[in-house]
Amino acid sequence: MTFKRARTDEQRTERRQKILRTAAAMLTETPVAKLSLNELSRRIGLAKSNVLRYFDSREAILLELLDAEVQDWIAGLEGSFPPGEGTPRQRGDRLAEILAESLVRRPVLCDLLSAQAAVLEHNISAEVAARHKYAAKHSMEALLQQVLRHLPELGTGGAAHAVEVTLLMVTTAWPCSRPSDAMLAVYASDPALAAMRLDFTEVMRRTVEVTISGLLARQESPANASPAP
Repeated sequence: MTFKRARTDEQRTERRQKILRTAAAMLTETPVAKLSLNELSRRIGLAKSNVLRYFDSREAILLELLDAEVQDWIAGLEGSFPPGEGTPRQRGDRLAEILAESLVRRPVLCDLLSAQAAVLEHNISAEVAARHKYAAKHSMEALLQQVLRHLPELGTGGAAHAVEVTLLMVTTAWPCSRPSDAMLAVYASDPALAAMRLDFTEVMRRTVEVTISGLLARQESPANASPAP
């Protein structure tokens, strides 16, 4: 395989973008766990060692894709929340529904999020880790502001907690909602067992809904309120 070195900053940037585009396309066909650096290199037309000239590792590539997916998701939510109509509880339920439905439409994002802590944040340099965390911080601040505009009653702390629970639930619910072929066969064999299959959208909606309801209730009844006589 012939390697032609990128000589200019523009050429290096284009080569990085080609690697990211190819990896993103692969993720529409295969889960994160099965995306290999060897296959990525083959599709790009570079040796693996040459791909590693631009990224520390497979994980560094996927982490950058995760940051881009999160930013795109949050940008897509802009304008999704209706004007502040209804009670806080009603708006909280609608917020939970919007978040759940937006996430299920982004399987690549959910797959990357579910692999983030256990896989993607390993085998990377401190520089890559810092860049990722700064990007994540910026994205979460943007999402928090969207939540607050829709449901100001939560306050900054409550909105931050709702965002945190939403993302944590993705990391658990997504892989649990993707059963293996063997488990699918078991579910198909017995309706009683099929009822145990987790529905990602429903469990996300319900969990975020209950979290927001609880946060609103705590705002209304602060722990330091004076007890009734």
